Amino acid sequence: MAHDLAARQRADIHLLPMGQALTRTIFIALFQRITDAGEMVAELALTARQVQTGMMFRTNLAENAGMLFVFSVPHRASFWMKNCPLPLSAAYLDPEGVILEIHDLQPHNTNPVAASSERVQFVIEANQGWFQRHQVKEGMVVRTEHGTLLETFFGNAAKPGGRR
Repeated sequence: MAHDLAARQRADIHLLPMGQALTRTIFIALFQRITDAGEMVAELALTARQVQTGMMFRTNLAENAGMLFVFSVPHRASFWMKNCPLPLSAAYLDPEGVILEIHDLQPHNTNPVAASSERVQFVIEANQGWFQRHQVKEGMVVRTEHGTLLETFFGNAAKPGGRR
């Protein structure tokens, strides 16, 4: 069944060409309505080391920049701010790319901010308040030009009937 994109809140992610071998970024266009977009360029945290390091030791972040953390399986995500001097907000997404929760994270706070859901497979970190300023809310869907986040990062294995 086809659905009307204008009637559904969603976010599209467009992959950018890789600049360096270890640095990959994506372009995220977040749509409230089909004509109203906020944009973000997000670094990808794909490896265990990249996920563990995240935004540590950074002293600035452009307004429309962030980081997308990709996990191999859904789980109850928990983020903290050890060695991170920047105030950030984190959006916890399920495997379908639906934003489940958005949390503000305080600089250097080592208390974990755990998701209330065990279905978190992706997390987007941005400057604190970015999601609110761009009217991005829980329930919005993040997709890429290649399909769902699962299809983008895990290929055909994530498609119905595919092997995982």
